[in-house]
Amino acid sequence: MAQDEVGTVERVGGVIAAADGPTAAGDPAGEDNPAGDNSAVGAGKAAGNGIDTLVEEGEIAGDYLEQLLDVLDFDGDIDLDVEGNRAMVSIDGGADLQKLVGEGGGVLDALQELTRLAVQQVTGERSRLMLDVAGWRAARRTKLSALGSAVAARVLASGAREELSPMTPFERKIVHDAVAAVPGVVSESEGAEPNRRVVVLAVR
Repeated sequence: MAQDEVGTVERVGGVIAAADGPTAAGDPAGEDNPAGDNSAVGAGKAAGNGIDTLVEEGEIAGDYLEQLLDVLDFDGDIDLDVEGNRAMVSIDGGADLQKLVGEGGGVLDALQELTRLAVQQVTGERSRLMLDVAGWRAARRTKLSALGSAVAARVLASGAREELSPMTPFERKIVHDAVAAVPGVVSESEGAEPNRRVVVLAVR
């Protein structure tokens, strides 16, 4: 992904969303790190992003999303939090919110990117906030973590490498973290976006 490029904007399922541009479905390169070490990207960010800055990002995002829900006439409760060096924003509520998730989280990814851009317009700084709608990302995180642990156990038992399906940088990071918790196996990413995938190998 070219980090700060954004695809064109189009209307998807009645929701304004970024087309599948370079950043729409993913996240900065620091996410895709098998060792779970975001020092190259995260440490610098953390130094410039104090808790007050992240709280401000969340509040700006919350205002933006509240206006969007009003325009769409969707019911939803917006929750703001800070996790590590990220603002975390989640929307929970009515069944209509599934329209903001879309197939495979595609609309959610686009909405997250638009929300980051809305924050950037106010702060002048690139935002790395995470947006979840109707618990989709939380459920996805749980599923991918379990997948990473299961694949690591299989590779440890068989010694044969396994390739997973293509994932976004954020999703790959979840799998990398799960694999890293299993001694005797390692993971790495191979391929180019959007087909970049996690490969799990036994330690030789």
